[in-house]
Amino acid sequence: MSMSVATKRPPSRCQTACNAKMAAYEPKNILITGAAGFIASHVANRLVRNYPHYKIVVLDKLDYCSSLNNLNPSRPSPNFKFVKGDIASADLVNYLLTTESIDTIMHFAAQTHVDNSFGNSFEFTKNNIYGTHVLLEACKVTGQIRRFIHVSTDEVYGETDEDAVVGNHEASQLLPTNPYSATKAGAEMLVMAYGRSYGLPVITTRGNNVYGPNQFPEKLIPKFILLAMRGLPLPIHGDGSNVRSYLYCEDVAEAFEVVLHKGEVGHVYNIGTVKERRVIDVAKDICKLFGLDTEKVIRFVENRPFNDQRYFLDDQKLKKLGWAERTLWEEGLKKTIEWYTNNPDYWGDVAGALLPHPRMLMTPGVERHNWTDEIKSLSTSPDEAKESSTAAPAATAKSTSSAPQKASYKFLIYGRTGWIGGLLGKICEKQGIPYEYGKGRLEERSQLLQDIRNVKPTHVFNAAGVTGRPNVDWCETHKQDTIRTNVVGTLNLADVCREQGLLMINYATGCIFEYDAKHPEGSGIGFKEEDKPNFTGSYYSKTKAMVEELLQEYDNVCTLRVRMPISSDLSNPRNFITKIARYDKVVNIPNSMTILDELLPISIEMAKRDCRGIWNFTNPGVVSHNEILEMYKKYINPDFKWTNFTLDEQAKVIVAPRSNNEMDASKLKSEFPELLSIKDALVKYVFEPNRKVPAN
Repeated sequence: MSMSVATKRPPSRCQTACNAKMAAYEPKNILITGAAGFIASHVANRLVRNYPHYKIVVLDKLDYCSSLNNLNPSRPSPNFKFVKGDIASADLVNYLLTTESIDTIMHFAAQTHVDNSFGNSFEFTKNNIYGTHVLLEACKVTGQIRRFIHVSTDEVYGETDEDAVVGNHEASQLLPTNPYSATKAGAEMLVMAYGRSYGLPVITTRGNNVYGPNQFPEKLIPKFILLAMRGLPLPIHGDGSNVRSYLYCEDVAEAFEVVLHKGEVGHVYNIGTVKERRVIDVAKDICKLFGLDTEKVIRFVENRPFNDQRYFLDDQKLKKLGWAERTLWEEGLKKTIEWYTNNPDYWGDVAGALLPHPRMLMTPGVERHNWTDEIKSLSTSPDEAKESSTAAPAATAKSTSSAPQKASYKFLIYGRTGWIGGLLGKICEKQGIPYEYGKGRLEERSQLLQDIRNVKPTHVFNAAGVTGRPNVDWCETHKQDTIRTNVVGTLNLADVCREQGLLMINYATGCIFEYDAKHPEGSGIGFKEEDKPNFTGSYYSKTKAMVEELLQEYDNVCTLRVRMPISSDLSNPRNFITKIARYDKVVNIPNSMTILDELLPISIEMAKRDCRGIWNFTNPGVVSHNEILEMYKKYINPDFKWTNFTLDEQAKVIVAPRSNNEMDASKLKSEFPELLSIKDALVKYVFEPNRKVPAN
């Protein structure tokens, strides 16, 4: 198989830009930790090659996934020095900083493989958190560091909503979902703290997946390449629908070159690409380049404990510094395959890494055995392969075998990673209702049709939409993205459902009204379903009002106006109570609100009853912010304190105005007489279950 690819590259963008007027920082002596590993070795080799006047000192303990061979291009250079050692050794780190006059640290050293973190999480805490702490303390003690670049991961953001059209930006909340990403988030907190407390000049990067030559084959792409080279099956976790973004290693090395010279102290930079691929598609692309039959080679295996469906980054901030992805996927993959084909034994015996769920090769207590036979055991006959493919564990399908199923219903839910969408799945499991989450993008009609053909639902629930990251202010600067999802996507789904004869339950918002002369604050006169929206203060509300009006042309839609949602999970950052309990100041104004613990099961019942049209989906009555915080103080924290400020004062610290209103819930109350008032529901569903203050 010939895959020769031209390797001549144009001059580094950073060399031409950074060495000219844009150059803001010029290091002298750089310490790169973990530089015998994959990404850091490409960075180290690049800096040694491009900047002979920099001294590059690399520190690496040569763990199982690192190799001195990765640094062979740099080893003969006079400006390069290798030190074998552990970042957890405070004496060694202090010695190196002092004797080598280090002024810059690029901290890559870490345990990074997610599968390993489920089986040996303490090792991740030791390396990723404690090791980082040792480095930071040494920087504080020596007082000579002018830049500390901390290398983190996109996984600290947690899962990205499947229908999100814009990725996590640098100010997005960190919500790690596995031990690996949790330790990286913990390390970030230490870095930030040392920056704020001690003035350490820190910069943090968060990157997408990286691939290319020299990578240890526990990672997806080199693993699949080596397995394909050996004629072995390619094991895929779950159903292969998980989506990832991949950057070629040299592009990433250039990104670090840009961050080093042009990054601003105290800032975070995403290193990412908007080009996404499903795992199954990566496997198919590799099979294609090797001329393999995917039906015979790909095997679906048990998913790992929690396999995030998608990571998606907003890469605009780094692009403003002059960096952009250079290498096309097809080109990078061919280069990578060519390298592994020419270096098949580079990593020695890596059979253990090629398992569907790799074991740490240097973890105490892991016995070596014939791992190759274990991999080969995945091989089956073509007929068995088809059967295996049919029976593959679907990452989005939920088993309900433990509860009595009602065959007359099957739900298709959009918004799997959202708060409401996630809760809907749990309610279906509890009620024994079969369901699956949609995989298609709302804007892509063909994908929605494919979902419906695959799932064959009786009802469709749309809990997907853009609300803003971290709040609706985001929508003011991302108007096209907001309208694409909230309007175009929702209408697309409604139209597909009508074409297929399906009822769509659409979770909308009541934040399209504000108190006015006909509905004054405190009057008890709420907005009814037939009232026209009167709040246009935020672009988010404009799009929701727009799509609600357009959906009235669809008789197969049940629109549920949710307001300021609250649940019994007070740890959820989207919970309205959780939000205001974290504010120093709050506006005290009465509002209608939705208690999800009571109302989401009602929404499922509404689907069964074939309810249609617009419904104010709130508990009857209103409750003020102060009244909620008084309950919080009574039931949760008697020492809790807060202060109020006015709407005018609030307007100075937010971009878009917020909606405040009372909604008339009499229509919903008539259909469900057992529905509690907002204050009674708060006590029953939220505060009593979370009570920490003993009752008198």
